[in-house]
Amino acid sequence: MDHNFIPVIAIIAIFVAFPWLILHYLTQWKRNKGLTVQDEELLDDLHDTARRLDSRLESIERIMAADHPGWKDKQLGSAMSSDNVARLK
Repeated sequence: MDHNFIPVIAIIAIFVAFPWLILHYLTQWKRNKGLTVQDEELLDDLHDTARRLDSRLESIERIMAADHPGWKDKQLGSAMSSDNVARLK
C-alpha cells in the first residue's frame, strides 16, 4: 500500500509543488526589484555622512599641513616601503 503513494507524491511534487515554489519566488523577486523608500533614505543619509566625514578629513589635513609642512610625506614614507610605493606606480 505504501508503494502506491510514492508515485502520486512524486507527481504532485513535480507538477504542483516545484512550479508553485518557483513561481512564488519569481513574483517575490519581481515585487522587491527596486529599493524601498526606507532604503533610499538610508542611502541618502549614508551619502551625506560620507560627504561630511570627507570634509572633516580635508579640514584636518589642511590644519596639519599648516602646522607641520610635509607631515603627509613623512607618514606615507614610514608607512610604505619602497617596494610598495613602486607597485603603486
